[in-house]
Amino acid sequence: MNKKHEVITFKVEESLLRMMQGISNRSEFIRLAILSALDNVCPLCGGTGALTPGRKEHWSKFSRDHTMKKCGDCHDMTIICQKQKAA
Repeated sequence: MNKKHEVITFKVEESLLRMMQGISNRSEFIRLAILSALDNVCPLCGGTGALTPGRKEHWSKFSRDHTMKKCGDCHDMTIICQKQKAA
């Protein structure tokens, strides 16, 4: 079975181009970087960095019973369910 490939091109700043010059297979590097980034997309904003009015409304409802707290182990932010905490 033949896999169809599509070529995507994009512009980069000269400084990024210089940083990538030592990479032997830039296409593979970029594919892996994109796949990694897609695995880490915010489930709430979808990677946009902003909430739409609808998502903001859902977050407001959700946050009534949830708070944000810094993890004591890894120091990343985590979501705590207040209802679960009270049980």
